[in-house]
Amino acid sequence: MTVSADLIGDAYSAAHVWDVLERLTDVESRAAGSDGEMEAARILAETFERYDCNNVERRQFSIPGWTRGRSALTVHGESDRQYDRSHQVLALPRSPAATVTAPLIDLGDGVPPEFAETDLDGAIVLVSSATPATSDRWIHRTEKYYRAVEAGATGFIFANEQVGCLPATGNVGSGDGAGAIPAVGVSRELGSRLARTCERGDPSVTLTVDCENERTTSQSVTATLGPETGPEVLVTAHHDAHDISEGATDNAAGCAVVTEVARLLATATRDLETRVRFVTFGAEELHLLGSEAWAAETDPETVRAVINLDGVGSSRDPVVSTHGIDAIGAAFEATSDDLGVPIELDDGLVPWGDQWPFVYRGIPGAMVTAKDDGDALRGWGHTHADTLDKVDRRDLRALAVPTTAAVTELLAAEDVDRRSPEEIREAAVEEGHAEGMRMTGVWPWESASQD
Repeated sequence: MTVSADLIGDAYSAAHVWDVLERLTDVESRAAGSDGEMEAARILAETFERYDCNNVERRQFSIPGWTRGRSALTVHGESDRQYDRSHQVLALPRSPAATVTAPLIDLGDGVPPEFAETDLDGAIVLVSSATPATSDRWIHRTEKYYRAVEAGATGFIFANEQVGCLPATGNVGSGDGAGAIPAVGVSRELGSRLARTCERGDPSVTLTVDCENERTTSQSVTATLGPETGPEVLVTAHHDAHDISEGATDNAAGCAVVTEVARLLATATRDLETRVRFVTFGAEELHLLGSEAWAAETDPETVRAVINLDGVGSSRDPVVSTHGIDAIGAAFEATSDDLGVPIELDDGLVPWGDQWPFVYRGIPGAMVTAKDDGDALRGWGHTHADTLDKVDRRDLRALAVPTTAAVTELLAAEDVDRRSPEEIREAAVEEGHAEGMRMTGVWPWESASQD
């Protein structure tokens, strides 16, 4: 099937995609394992049912839950100064609860050579969220955290680069447990003040994190369209968000687009020759726990491809990371030509996002995000400012149409090429991901000797 002019007109004139986004962002908190995440799952299941999808269900799974309490940072001196307001300091999810007092060391951007050259034993380390232009790869927050742990630091402070008194949050746990040392995010403004304090001497600081780490339950939502024959195409997003914001761009917008693709394809379900499965995962923000649980129970031969939407709310220009799968790139190139819309392709690996647990198992997958011309990688994501007003409904409409068209191209493709788990591992090594992934405990291949 192809995307008809009537279907395109429907997508650009209907309000469905925006209505779903509003309902999700109206939920108080969609943190993994929370009542709000459960409500988001209910909204999405109800939406799939309303669009006449089949096999709508919610699948629960156990996760290491985390609940935020009070966080504070005290800089000691002639007169102590305490920072404990939410626009200054936030605990990072899966930080352990602790209070530590130690010297503060500013490690700048926190790239590997800075860790190697600095004695951090017994210190609290301050790093920026930025990755310098001189680095050959992006340095993730968790890599900086676990380098601090390995160096013997007793606390971790992550300073956001986004202006506006917006401390960034983000998971520091690994596997099924909490991190090893207390960790907080601070605003760019407070981070700059702390860096100046370090320039003037060797300050002592007290870092306090109050939180609870206890097991809880998350859930993913699934629905299907089309015949129950042959390998299926998955269209996915994650519905959980960080507890500090509405999670509009990360990732209510992605879920809204997934439901819109379902609505549009449901109008032509008789023309579908291959089944499409829609999945919104829980607990992505705790390092892909929902998609990991799903992929672990999936026979790779039953999936033709995975198209994952994450961070699509910041513009109408999609960027598609194909992980080197030619058929996926061809589907989006054909869509770009047919619709006359710009689509940027990248064939490198993206070892984060809910497509990754499928990709490293040898299942073809792509991550679709929106091109962001801002300086910060995440923009408003992971901050208090990730709110509905940051999304333009015209962007969602403009993203839903090419995504639907590319999915139809994949459904009609005679074959979708694959890269084996061994080939993906080799690519991860060649592209420089191995060191950081091993450091953070998320390298999915058991034997390092093969690398």
